[in-house]
Amino acid sequence: MAATITLAIMGLLLGLGLAYAAEAFKVEVDERLTIVEELLPGYNCGACGYPGCAGFAEGIIEGEVDKLNMCKPGKDEHYNPILEYLKDHPNTDGSFIKITK
Repeated sequence: MAATITLAIMGLLLGLGLAYAAEAFKVEVDERLTIVEELLPGYNCGACGYPGCAGFAEGIIEGEVDKLNMCKPGKDEHYNPILEYLKDHPNTDGSFIKITK
């Protein structure tokens, strides 16, 4: 009986510790990054010079990428929605990302 109570208390304390750590060390992710990554073709080929579509999307959001056609498998069906989305969602300081097809 004592072992069961001890394990229950330990489980409760460790669970509370994990819940606290998850909240304390949470990493904020720019929602634009996730959406731009979803709008890319998703091949993760690296032909753009970035490590997959997530890296390319991050380059777009940070303003490192100036032309979307660096994404070789991408077509206008991928580029146009990205350009439209970025027009409607500026940076946190109000500036817009300058990017072309």
